[in-house]
Amino acid sequence: MKKIILASTSIYRKQQLERLNISFTTASPDVNEEDLKGKGLDHVQLSRELSLLKTRNISTLYDEAIVIGGDTIASFNEAILSKPKTKEKGFEQLKILAGKEHKLITSLAISANGQEHIHTSIANMKMRELTDEQILRYIEIDEPLHSCGSYRLDALGISLFENIDCEDYTAIIGIPLMWTAKTLTEIGVSIP
Repeated sequence: MKKIILASTSIYRKQQLERLNISFTTASPDVNEEDLKGKGLDHVQLSRELSLLKTRNISTLYDEAIVIGGDTIASFNEAILSKPKTKEKGFEQLKILAGKEHKLITSLAISANGQEHIHTSIANMKMRELTDEQILRYIEIDEPLHSCGSYRLDALGISLFENIDCEDYTAIIGIPLMWTAKTLTEIGVSIP
């Protein structure tokens, strides 16, 4: 069987892919996301392009492997809510999102046998009203400093929402597992 490589060092994406009970390794793609963000692409196209770039970057190093790469963008009023990196920035982002709707756009690309497959899932996210105290307490508990939008849906962050509307809830964590399993099966990977 061909080697499978996840073009990501995200612990969340790694844990998700492990659910499919397949053997894989991880590699960190060398992609400058800021360059692409400055080109004025809409957020869906940006997510797709970043996924493809990450996948292609690792595919050039391992041309016989199956490579999986993804990207998630939190989009609010035409702005991208990036990974906050500081508690202060996380507080600002959650304060903006509290009581409002935004989109979580997740794209995943799979490269195998000289072909590329790509899928995008868009989740409509409605955050509940939150007090400053609740936001601060959440940031202290979940430490979502490396998650776009300043929340971790795989942990306590799910409690911040009153509604999430999407086709595959696993996409909100970073990998749409239903599409991934179907596509990997189609290219010859045995799942389950």
